[in-house]
Amino acid sequence: MNQGRLWCVVNPTVGLPLFLGGVALISLIVHFAVLENTTWVSAFFGG
Repeated sequence: MNQGRLWCVVNPTVGLPLFLGGVALISLIVHFAVLENTTWVSAFFGG
């Protein structure tokens, strides 16, 4: 792991949840934007 020194500055119990929460938030934002800006995705999910 070439970024191992990062955990000398940021505690893993703080950094990992923040990182994973950020990834989840970005994913939700992207999915919401796709659902709002396309017609075929909502029709696909609606059956």
